[in-house]
Amino acid sequence: MTNDAYSQVAADQLDKLQISASDEFWDAIMDSLELILKYPGHAQKLSAAFTDDAGRIVFRLPIRGFAPHKIFWTRTDGGARVEAVFPHE
Repeated sequence: MTNDAYSQVAADQLDKLQISASDEFWDAIMDSLELILKYPGHAQKLSAAFTDDAGRIVFRLPIRGFAPHKIFWTRTDGGARVEAVFPHE
């Protein structure tokens, strides 16, 4: 899973999760990714945000029903880019 919508870190994490995650967890991940990539404005409203060391605004969207897992993502000229997926309090 690699393209401009995913960082290499996120692509690697998602490849591993596709193999190891339960069907319910994987479906929730896919729902969250669809929200971020198709409707970034709405996803932004549901996300917390912080500024990273490079000065970028990074959004943190919870994976519904699977706390503490989150998807970290950024806005791009073309919409959104998924940066990472992992548990985070």
